Formats: sequence, structure tokens, C-alpha cells
Amino acid sequence: MPVRFSKLIDMKGEISGVSVEPEASLVKQGKIRVGHAKNVGRVRKIISKKKKSYRGIIKRAIPRVPKALQELFVSGRETFKGPGTVPLPEDVHKLRDILDKMQPEDVGLDLRFFNPENMIFENARVISTTIYECKNFSLCIFFLPANGVIPLHNHPGMTVFSKLLVGKMHIKSYDWVDPEAPKNPWQPSQLRLARLKANRVFTAPCDTSVLYPTTGGNIHEFTAITPSVVLDVLGPPYSQEDGRDCSYYKDHPYTAFSNGESEVGEDEKDGYGWLEEIEMPKNSQIQFIEYGGPPVIDTDL
Repeated sequence: MPVRFSKLIDMKGEISGVSVEPEASLVKQGKIRVGHAKNVGRVRKIISKKKKSYRGIIKRAIPRVPKALQELFVSGRETFKGPGTVPLPEDVHKLRDILDKMQPEDVGLDLRFFNPENMIFENARVISTTIYECKNFSLCIFFLPANGVIPLHNHPGMTVFSKLLVGKMHIKSYDWVDPEAPKNPWQPSQLRLARLKANRVFTAPCDTSVLYPTTGGNIHEFTAITPSVVLDVLGPPYSQEDGRDCSYYKDHPYTAFSNGESEVGEDEKDGYGWLEEIEMPKNSQIQFIEYGGPPVIDTDL
């Protein structure tokens, strides 16, 4: 049985101080004391009227969706056209602008109770939950404990928007120098040359980062300095059946492997590295849970 998103909530528990339970209206029913038989008819009329009133409330009730989250969903649907496509610049700008303005409460994180410095994650596992997914794109949230790591991994054929909602995180990312380059015979097995795109600390709130299928840091690693929350928009989603499986890597300094023929200048070597494809580290497996925050409505605003 999947773990409910709300199971993360515990003022003294596994992830202390996270409130993600969606809002719901509570109907309070009053008690009517009947002291004489002649009051029975009047009481029945009152109950009948109340039932009709309740039915009317139920019919008019609609899910309470944060406007920003719904706008993000609609923009994602307009931005991602399916596998094999890259979003248009104007669509990228619109979606990134929405993400830049998003707050933790837009996905159900209540900052009245949320204190990242006091959060305790059971087994220090990275946790992920999916808000929405279709064949064209997905909306996902990642919870990382302090020192939690999502290892260096790629996003084949995908465009990814990442928004750090809470916390402080170190991000390291690479792009292949030549995505289609054949292997050189002198290179050790499974090594490919990559250009370093980012290697710094980000602190929320900060701008949204965007990576593309071959540029922008398609291969990246997250290391949480404090407990952190990341909202990702991926298009298209990972799909092993469609050839978009996730691969993991270990990076080596550029100078660690050389045949004496320098491919980059001496002053540029720090901006490159050799990436070795590896199996997913066993201690870095992500725990997936059921989303229990505010939903999105599959319709236009």
C-alpha cells in the first residue's frame, strides 16, 4: 500500500512540521431535542430543509486548487508537445515565469509549520511524489534530507524545469561535449568527455533552472545542504519503454585520464570532466509516495 503524502506530517515525527493535507469543508450537524409528539412534523420539515441545503452545497463545491499550481499545469500542457520535441522559447519563458513566482504553499507546504532546520527524515531517504503525469509531461516534488543526494543522472530527450522551493542545495551539472561522438580507443571503457555547466550552491527562493536534451546541464546532481524541496516539471517524462530510461554517472577530473594529447587548454581543464556510467547507487534509491496535496484540474482556467 502506498504511503499517503499526509503521512509525512508530524510535528514530532519523521518529517517534522510539514503540513500538506488539502483543505476540506466540515459540515457540523446540530442535534434537535423533541419534547412532544406534535413537534415531530416540524422537526421533519427542518431536517428535510437541511438535507436540501446540504445537497446544494455539495453540488456547488469544487476542489480548491492554488491558482499558481493550476496555471503551471495549463502552461505545461501548452508547452510540451510530446516526445521528440523541444519547447518553443516563448513557452519556456512563460512556464519559467510561473515557476519563479511559485511558493511552497502552492503545492500544499504550509510554512506556518514548516521548519526545514528541524526536519527529520526517516532513514535519510530522498522522497518523491507525482502531482500529475501524462505522456507529454509530469509535475513532481522531491524532498531531500540534509546531506541527501540525488546522484549524477541524465534526462534523455527531455526538457526539465527545476524550482527549489525550500532549503539550500548544491547543484553540479554537465553537458556532453559531443552527444554523438564515437568512443576513442584510448579512453577507458564507458568514459565520455563532458563540459561542466554548474557547480554551486542555490538557496531558496531562487530562479528556476532549465535544462534541455543536449544543453543547459542535462546531467546533474543534487546535494542538499539543509532539508530541501524541489518542484520539477519534466517533458516528456521518463519512460523505459520509449527509450528514456535514467542513467547514472560518476565524474572524474579531466586530468585523471589523458593520452598526452590535450583536447582543451590548460586554463580550461577545470571546466571539463570524464563521466563514467554506473549502476544506480544502492544507498541513493528514491522512495515514491502518493501525492496528497492540492490537485490540478484537467481543464483550462
